[in-house]
Amino acid sequence: MNSVVDSICSKKRLSFDDGVNLIGSHDLIGLGTAADRMCLELHPEQYRTYVVDRNINYTNVCTSGCTFCAFYRDNDHGDGYVLSNDEIFKKIEEAISLGGTQILMQGGLHPDLKIDYYVGLLRTIKDKFNIHIHSFSPPEIMHISALNDLPSKEVLVLLKSAGLDTIPGGGAEILTDRCRDILSPGKCSAGEWLQVMREAHMLGIKSTATMMFGHVETQEERIVHLEKIRQLQDETGGFTAFIPWTFQPKNTALSLSAGNVTDSKVGGFDYLRTLAVSRLFLDNIPNIQASWVTQGSKIAQLALKFGANDLGSTMIEENVVRAAGVDYRLSKEEMISLIEDLGFEAMQRDCYYNLLNRE
Repeated sequence: MNSVVDSICSKKRLSFDDGVNLIGSHDLIGLGTAADRMCLELHPEQYRTYVVDRNINYTNVCTSGCTFCAFYRDNDHGDGYVLSNDEIFKKIEEAISLGGTQILMQGGLHPDLKIDYYVGLLRTIKDKFNIHIHSFSPPEIMHISALNDLPSKEVLVLLKSAGLDTIPGGGAEILTDRCRDILSPGKCSAGEWLQVMREAHMLGIKSTATMMFGHVETQEERIVHLEKIRQLQDETGGFTAFIPWTFQPKNTALSLSAGNVTDSKVGGFDYLRTLAVSRLFLDNIPNIQASWVTQGSKIAQLALKFGANDLGSTMIEENVVRAAGVDYRLSKEEMISLIEDLGFEAMQRDCYYNLLNRE
């Protein structure tokens, strides 16, 4: 651990082997101290941030068949749906009335929704609302590409021209094809996920990056994931933030095949350790976001001392994690209180981490 602290103090980039050693460390306090120090160097300001937005799952119909997902439904399932435009508009109106500045639209890989659907939806939203659209993760982009026989770059160009502002980092899971073959055999490969992000960044579309961990991956594969993210950020500079979050096993095919659901759930120790290592390893990504959605408010608050500088979204609506049996909720006022209890000022931000005036 001392060598890691020395590397941070000397501004020396951590190697892959450094990362592997750290992700196996049991010195949680040492890791947290080092990550907090790095966070304070990157963010010496006396505030920490949050964003007010709404998740809109426009469809739950998906052909991917991810073994970790409890939300999706097959196309012929009775509970499958596609929201109407009016339903989506109502959700956006509610979000704006609550101070929301952006929407996160994500859905399943629907076999019947062509590019015209997405282009039309984006244009109509932009015509009706002054709202930032942070939508369509790389698997969705690759699915639209295949469904319409269009290069992924052309799909991104069409979506951007219709009103897409930024794209979320979902669907990354773990960026090794060994893991993806088990977790999401019908979803894009690790290389394709990175390709979409590279193309988006080159088109001026910023994005976040995520990592879902605590399932079939090895600790070393977590570092492989971080290294791929870091390499692409070196190339493009297009990632605004990194969000690590933990697999939620309840109601998923993966947990049923694994046997004991409870034993497969990642706890606060491993979450905070992985968060701290993420901050230390990803020296070129400015923001690290805590995941209160999967860890709850107290661990999320601790995350702000383990390398995170952002509490993420108030999530006026969240359905995917809830389908896996986790239902943590936080109001804007509670998020502000969590930040202020640590001695920081709580500041609302936009998707680019620009500060907004707080009433």
